[in-house]
Amino acid sequence: MQACLSHDDRRARTFLARRFPEAIEATMRDRFDLIVNEHDAILSAAELAAAAKGCRYLFVSATESLPSSLFDALAPELEVVGTLSVGYDHIAVDSAKAHGVSVLHTPDVLSEACAEIAMMLLLNAARRGYESDALVRSGAWRGWGPTQLLGLELTGRRLAILGMGRIGREVAQRARGFGLQIHYHNRTRLPFELEAGANYHGDRESFLAHADILLIAAPGTPALRGFLDRDAIAGLPADSIVVNISRGDIVDDDALIAALQDGRVFAAGLDVFRDEPNIDPRYRRLSNVFLSAHIGSATTKTRNAMGQLLLDGVAALQAGRRPANELT
Repeated sequence: MQACLSHDDRRARTFLARRFPEAIEATMRDRFDLIVNEHDAILSAAELAAAAKGCRYLFVSATESLPSSLFDALAPELEVVGTLSVGYDHIAVDSAKAHGVSVLHTPDVLSEACAEIAMMLLLNAARRGYESDALVRSGAWRGWGPTQLLGLELTGRRLAILGMGRIGREVAQRARGFGLQIHYHNRTRLPFELEAGANYHGDRESFLAHADILLIAAPGTPALRGFLDRDAIAGLPADSIVVNISRGDIVDDDALIAALQDGRVFAAGLDVFRDEPNIDPRYRRLSNVFLSAHIGSATTKTRNAMGQLLLDGVAALQAGRRPANELT
């Protein structure tokens, strides 16, 4: 893989750290002097700095770490970083700002896709989807039985959403159709029209006490790391369900696994994990966990929209305008 050096100065030298959808890459090749990480392997910060040396634009995803040292190494040529993600905790934004680098992310366009995955996880956890699938695939299924794989109905249960942003509200909209009562916890209460009848809880204890189903949809922040610990799980109602579509480090794996093992938590649906893809191997041995491979935004429509949002942001910067998705 070569560094971003070119004799063609008519187009900005650009490095793409992960493979983006085909249509987005085609547009990038047309607009930029593009170098691509063809192997699609996750690059370390040092590898990324070496590969992107001399580039004005750098496109990454949530899998890459962009510490202060990277911005030091790529100054003064680097002008824009675009991350194919809503979250930006993997980027040293303050360092980017200090070096005059614009950081773009992809909010809003993935809310519907993520909400669909939340409902997939929720339904499979409540109705024992993994166990049912495994039973049929194994050839051990002997037909319908009155007490076989009894799960939990959603109607009348309370869905408690940690993080009632756009994704949380999209989940709430869908969950109401299943007869779930909506509760939520935010740093601040939503305006009446955005609550749409949801019940606000300003403190953690009250919020957790209403969480028949706990959905973690909050953005990743240092303050939320380890939010779901042993004390939090002890505050959940019996036979609760935990769903996480946010960040793996919001969950204390030891605490959740112990609660799943002893039945304190009925089931979980997890799309994100600490230290992905090296998840805690104990999850794989639990039959009451439905696991998915961080696919919240994984639809063709959504990923294309995310990529296009970054391209539009760069075009706005080139035209001297500030794009709505600019962080710095």
